[in-house]
Order: sequence, then structure tokens, then C-alpha cells
Amino acid sequence: MSDPIRIVIADDHAILRSGLRLLLSNQPDFEVIGEAENGLDALKQLESLHPDLLLLDLNMPQATGLEVLAQAKTLSPETRILVLTMHDDSANLRQALGAGASGYVLKKAVDSELVMAIRAVIRGELFIHSSMTRHLIPGNEAESPIHNDDPWKQLSERELEVVKRVAQGYTNAEIAQELYLSPKTVETYRARGMEKLAVETRAQLVKLALKFGYLND
Repeated sequence: MSDPIRIVIADDHAILRSGLRLLLSNQPDFEVIGEAENGLDALKQLESLHPDLLLLDLNMPQATGLEVLAQAKTLSPETRILVLTMHDDSANLRQALGAGASGYVLKKAVDSELVMAIRAVIRGELFIHSSMTRHLIPGNEAESPIHNDDPWKQLSERELEVVKRVAQGYTNAEIAQELYLSPKTVETYRARGMEKLAVETRAQLVKLALKFGYLND
């Protein structure tokens, strides 16, 4: 068997930490190796334990989650950070991703989604559930202006339709159904669009979409 995923839980609510520890400890490939009740404790745990994953709340005393993110890569470069928060707004999502978070999950998410998110982040993927990318990023151009040097403008209309949906978390099958295309055709548009944007992964695509204001419905 491979080594378990070593996890530190950082949240200022003891009851929530206890529940998360119980949930995660029931997974055979997870091991909770530490807990932090505030931001400074989280930084200390990162420096001393170097976990594979830090499950991080944004609202904590002594140092906020965003402040922890700002220092995390210096203290433990290999640790991936999954934000678990009650904040379902675009500002916090943008700030967390910009500060280096590998995923963003709401506390109201079902248990299976959190487990899935942890495994995805450990694989090196960016995890933002499709419902979050569709509803948390408003189509407000005042908030997310389209830049003059927008690389998305080089995409054809069909490529743009497909690639935007990829960034929003849709699967190829879902895109095919919505746009009345075959899955093979969707994959062609997807590959062509991502090549034009010079991105190779969904994580890179999401960051580019956030930058230029394309994560809207």
C-alpha cells in the first residue's frame, strides 16, 4: 500500500475539527496528523509537520486563512492547501486561488465531495466544484473586466463555448449534451481552444478564466 495522505486540519471551531477528524480518519488512505485552532498554529504545523495537505478555514484568529496561504509555500513548499469555508463569494475565491490554494470547498458540501476534493488536490488538480464556478463567479464585467490583450479573443465562437464550460467544471459529456455536439467534437474544440490559450491543465485554464472574467454563466 502507498503511504497515507497526511492531513492537518486548521479551523477555530473545535466541534468542526472533531467532526472532520472523524470523517477523514474513516478513509483508509487518509491520516490526520495535526490540528490548528488559529492561523499561527497552522503556520507552526506547516513548518514542523510538512503535511501533504492542509485543510484550511479562512476565518481564524491571530492569522487569517489568506495570511496562512501567503506564507505556506515558504514554510512547506510541497503541502497542498484546500480551503474549507462558509464564504460563497467570488472575492474570497479569487483571493484564495491567487494566494496559492489548490481547491475551494464550502462547509455545507456533503462529506463525499470533501473526500473527493482532497484526493483531487493531492493528484495535483485544482478542485472547484462545478456549482461554485457557475454560481460564485458573477458575470459582472465591472468586477472582472475583459482586458484589451485578452487571449480568449482568438478563440472561435464554438471553442469559446466549450472551453468556458471546461473551466466552469462541466464534463465533456455534459458539454456535448448542452451544445448538441458529439463528445468527440467537444474534445476537438477543447484541445484546440486550450492550445490557443497555451494552457495544459484545468487549473491553468481556471486561473486564466478568472483573470479575464470568463467564469460566468
